[in-house]
Amino acid sequence: MPTTITGINDFVIKFANVNGSGSASANLLFAKSIMRMGVPVATRNIFPSNIQGLPTWYEVRVSAKGYRGRRGGVDLMVPMNPQTWDADIAEIEPGGYVFYDSTRPIPPSKFRPDINIIGMPLTEIVNGAYTDSRQRQLLKNIVYVGALSALLDIDPKAIEQLIGEQFKGKDKLIEPNHRALHMGRDYALKHLRCPLGIRVRHADRVGDKIFIDGNNAAALGAVYGGATFAAWYPITPSSSLAEAFQRHCRRYRVDTASGKNRFAIIQAEDELASIGMVIGAAWNGARAFTATSGPGISLMQEFLGLAYFAEIPAVIFDVQRGGPSTGMPTRTQQADLLSCAFASHGDTKHVMLFPADPKEAFEMAALAFDLADRLQTPIFVMLDLDIGMNESLVPPLTWDDARRMDRGKVMTAEMLEAGKDFGRYLDVDGDGIPYRTLPGTHPKRGAFFTRGTTKDRYARYSEDGTVYVDNMDRLLKKFATAKHLVPAPEWRESAEQAKAGVIYFGSTTPAMEEALDAFTQQGVHLDALRVRGFPFADTVYDFIARHDQVFVVEQNRDAQLRFLIVNEGNVDPSRLVSVLNYDGTPITARFIVDAISKKLVAANVMPFRKKAPAP
Repeated sequence: MPTTITGINDFVIKFANVNGSGSASANLLFAKSIMRMGVPVATRNIFPSNIQGLPTWYEVRVSAKGYRGRRGGVDLMVPMNPQTWDADIAEIEPGGYVFYDSTRPIPPSKFRPDINIIGMPLTEIVNGAYTDSRQRQLLKNIVYVGALSALLDIDPKAIEQLIGEQFKGKDKLIEPNHRALHMGRDYALKHLRCPLGIRVRHADRVGDKIFIDGNNAAALGAVYGGATFAAWYPITPSSSLAEAFQRHCRRYRVDTASGKNRFAIIQAEDELASIGMVIGAAWNGARAFTATSGPGISLMQEFLGLAYFAEIPAVIFDVQRGGPSTGMPTRTQQADLLSCAFASHGDTKHVMLFPADPKEAFEMAALAFDLADRLQTPIFVMLDLDIGMNESLVPPLTWDDARRMDRGKVMTAEMLEAGKDFGRYLDVDGDGIPYRTLPGTHPKRGAFFTRGTTKDRYARYSEDGTVYVDNMDRLLKKFATAKHLVPAPEWRESAEQAKAGVIYFGSTTPAMEEALDAFTQQGVHLDALRVRGFPFADTVYDFIARHDQVFVVEQNRDAQLRFLIVNEGNVDPSRLVSVLNYDGTPITARFIVDAISKKLVAANVMPFRKKAPAP
């Protein structure tokens, strides 16, 4: 036997299945059983964008330290798809394990000499126990979960409990699944060497954390943020956000007395119609949003320009995926920053929020509606597939019941009746934000209509160049106000004074946090800044000024975050060094450490001075 990988509560297992084989629920059951033992896990679902029958993968990272990013490499592979066998075997770390269905012989050439081979006749076992073909396929998945429980020392009672919860209300399915679970477990205990060098041990590291995906959390945040209207067109990977909003509304937005819905959700004929409906609803006072992805953003450009120039609140959830064009619909990227920041033709600048996980997706979703009303402009919540569609362990979502919606500058009927000077585009206090009225607030006064053409401070049509410049300059002033309202960056200082720093955002965060820990263990000290909103706070430029060199880590080809920083802050581009991952898979700590280490050596930057006292 080759040298084996060992580890307690610290390994990566990957399942390679066929899409539509019913493996998803079994693999999720496996991951949740480990959490029930008090051990944190991070999961990634990698699925095809085409029809049933194509390859799908599910990766589970077991991490006692609670690391949530992809580590890179696989310690135990469960290859159930012959089509991807060679690539799956190649992913296994030297000394790792492959657990496979040995019903049919596989030539030795299909394995590697530096991995541990564990065969179990899964198909033979289920064929001997069941006659129905669909039942054989579904319960085969539970059989291998049972075998893995023995190989990895997972408590079977945790799995039994989860099966009971999964089939609550369908009790007749519980016993067959329990039987399949123990069929696999008993065979492994009798015929295989159990447990392996990698295994799970009871711990208390999960606590009260919840397991939730970002789309679901963002949809709930929209409910708490006061959203009552959504219009959307189905597109991967954002569809589940709109669907989750509908579920939450049915629970929280139905009048208990009358039974009537206090929400409206429309599946539009396309993305253009959906954003048009959102703008119309928002103009009339509803808190409204759409959920889409990069191709949808491309189609919404003209309407987004209207919302910007007519100053209408709206929230857009952009669950980013691989592009351009159709690109990689079921892969993740952070490649829509520029298309959202400058959406529409002409001079536009939009506010963006960058949540790092489902908890922040919830919080920033609710915040986005306050910001949209306060700033009277579209707000982009920049999710991506990794955050949106993958479940993650996060602290419980919390809400302050004393919190009230910030509707911004809304002039009331009483104010209008009292003769308050109302100019729809009149800045009365220097922050660039005018007062607005909701249509019908007053029978004769206030704004009832708006336009996308040029106008003066009182919304009167004008093509006068000075009037246009006045309006455009005021919009810039409003954008400057926004940088004090978006979430502030998080500055993480190293234990020792560092010459170099790193800037990152969004779904890069889990891998970046792990990479920073790895650098510290190596004696390499880097300060770090997580950007959480655009426009950028002055802190971003202070951070750059304090370091000889700053790495900007992002998941796109063209260094879009770096471009925005250079463009908005007039920063010398040579001071910002890009670290880019854009293959569609979530960035890993290993990739970050390797890339930055090579660049530090090449630049001869050694950040090891003792830290000076904080100013």
